[in-house]
Amino acid sequence: MLTLAQIAELLKVPVPPAAAQMQITGAATLTDAAPGEISFLGDKRYLAQFSATRAGAVIVQRRIELAPGHAAAVLLVDDADLALGTVLQAFAPPIPRPEVGIDSGARVNPAALIASTARIGPNAYIGARASIGERVAIHPGVYIGEDSSIGDDSELFPNVVVRERCTIGQRVTIHAGSVIGSDGFGYRWDGARHAKIPQIGTVIIEDDVEIGSCVCVDRAKFSATRIGRGSKIDNLVQIAHNANLGAHCIMAGQAGVAGSVTLGAGVMLGGQCAVRDHTTMGEGSMLAACSGAMDDVPSKQFVSGLPAVPHRQFLREQAAMRHLPEFRTELRKLQDEVAELKKKLAP
Repeated sequence: MLTLAQIAELLKVPVPPAAAQMQITGAATLTDAAPGEISFLGDKRYLAQFSATRAGAVIVQRRIELAPGHAAAVLLVDDADLALGTVLQAFAPPIPRPEVGIDSGARVNPAALIASTARIGPNAYIGARASIGERVAIHPGVYIGEDSSIGDDSELFPNVVVRERCTIGQRVTIHAGSVIGSDGFGYRWDGARHAKIPQIGTVIIEDDVEIGSCVCVDRAKFSATRIGRGSKIDNLVQIAHNANLGAHCIMAGQAGVAGSVTLGAGVMLGGQCAVRDHTTMGEGSMLAACSGAMDDVPSKQFVSGLPAVPHRQFLREQAAMRHLPEFRTELRKLQDEVAELKKKLAP
């Protein structure tokens, strides 16, 4: 429990003096919040919900104009979503983690290097010559293959698999069920069958990356599949062999990049979108949800559709598509009129 004054101090904004000692027990949406809870308003589309909210206090985007007479205490901020994130950290319950040390139910190869501050949970497996850094948390059922390394302050949730010879940087979070370093999808038709191409490379995940649940990052055919520092990967994402993601990329759920794709720094991929093999997306470019990038995308360009084209062009094309039935009817009329004219003009 925090007072509104303490929350304002966290956000570095002024607090309404009359509400400074209000006790805040948690956070909720505008519609669900109780009088002792705090909510947020980041878009004027939700002004009606704000007017009806029972929340004791609301974090409000500074640019939104509020009507007078609202009941909730207001904290004005530049970015309501970001401010809410700060508040949620204060209210978040601690994540259950294994105790410091190696659980008696874990299987750790004697040749593995385990920092004294690491936490190794039950039924975890750590292979020969694997390296586990300081304050790393390995939850139950995690598999770390031989010669792999996990950097300081990283956390691997239950049933994560890190195959052999993979490198995980510092402060990396990998959520439950993800697999790092499976074979890339490499086959070649030899006239009788799909011959498997050995995948002898590795995976490198740089510092401060977060990977959601059930994500697959395939090892490279040779060299490395690389996830750049600070990148954030949603659940159910596929990253194929030899893909190279720059720093601070974002991939939403069910997105996928094929082999040897290059994403520049800050690229954003929407949900259920795909990037064709050997395609490059330039720095700061964006691919909309349910779209497919079949050719290179210039830096800072927003593309959408299948195949993806500049977003404004896609919107124009979609608007025209809605009129196709009318155009078809009109075309038939014109064809009939032309046919009648030809008959009349025929000798």
